[in-house]
Amino acid sequence: MKQPFATPKQLSDIAGEYGTPFHLYDERGIRENARRLYRAFAWNRGFREFFAVKATPNPAIISILREEGCGADCASLTELMLAERSGVRGKGVMFSSNVTPAEEFRLALKLGGIINLDDITHIDVLEQAAGTLPPTICCRFNPGGTFQASNSVMDNPGEAKYGMTRTQLTEAFNILKSKGVKHFGIHSFLVSNALTAEYYPKLAELLFSVAAELKAETGVSVEFVNLSGGIGIPYKPEEEAVDINAVGEGVRAAFEKILVPAGLGDAAIYTELGRYMLAPYGCLVATALREKHTYREYIGLDASAVDLMRPAMYGAYHHITVAGKENAPATETYDITGSLCENNDKFAINRKLPKIELGDLLVLHDTGAHGYSMGYNYNGKLRSKELLLKEDGSVQLIRRAETPADYFATLV
Repeated sequence: MKQPFATPKQLSDIAGEYGTPFHLYDERGIRENARRLYRAFAWNRGFREFFAVKATPNPAIISILREEGCGADCASLTELMLAERSGVRGKGVMFSSNVTPAEEFRLALKLGGIINLDDITHIDVLEQAAGTLPPTICCRFNPGGTFQASNSVMDNPGEAKYGMTRTQLTEAFNILKSKGVKHFGIHSFLVSNALTAEYYPKLAELLFSVAAELKAETGVSVEFVNLSGGIGIPYKPEEEAVDINAVGEGVRAAFEKILVPAGLGDAAIYTELGRYMLAPYGCLVATALREKHTYREYIGLDASAVDLMRPAMYGAYHHITVAGKENAPATETYDITGSLCENNDKFAINRKLPKIELGDLLVLHDTGAHGYSMGYNYNGKLRSKELLLKEDGSVQLIRRAETPADYFATLV
């Protein structure tokens, strides 16, 4: 049974002071989770998490993670700017992008970040943009085909737009080496929201083997292996959370089996987790605003898909709790909707919930990643505020709600 990280009284008090809807984040949970991740990979001296900024692009969140030792994985100009304003610079910045404008490469280099090249043609683009290549470069690998674990297909990398082929990877290393690059890393992202502890170890085996092959082929020692993101979270109450300690030990076994004998035992392990780091530690809180009784029973909220796009976009499940009725029997069946002029603006369809009264607060769980960040302004709707529930129980406004003035500000 999922329970909100804030009590009904806390939620009521916050709603009374700030109004709804709002995204709320749990500082204590975020910090504790980051520490669990670092403990799981403590065996690797160079381990570092580069938080995927796209998941929750807020300086308050990025700063908390920076204090816990995390860097920032950025994919655009504004994400690089966010990282800088959050105090993340130098090798704490990983810049992984595709179809990259020259100005973005230049800013990443100005910040001292690590460039993760998506394609072999980007070598020339980067060199032209910067005038010279930086001493450290990472290359993104796409193995093609399908990716399997436990004899089941997890995803189809061959259909993804990201990364270089295996042949291109060797060619890229040779070109970069000839142009004076001294420090190399490899990266790959193959699966999203994996709920098995096998994913990272399986990916690690693949990348570690490639690192050993590249050393034999090019004479280059891979200094870091970036496993990127992909570890999922249990959105549904019946799902089990990934055992991060088992993940860490699985990667360690592959490390000792493959990299150590290849003379690469000093390689650092990097991750770029977003969903795993933040999703369970954020929620969207909205008020039951209207009810409708037609062919179904509807409860309309003062939030909509502009605040949480995932259910409308691809039918994603987010658990819902009615504040103060956490233990009440789920006797009713509702569609929980927003007010957009689109029929897919539904947070839940035929969901069993306790009886909802107008004015009740509904908590949509696991919105801490890819929640606010995927918002938009369709129908002229304005995105809601973001709040941080601090460790001492106080609440901090970390992003105000949009206003009509914001909406009209870009019009000429």
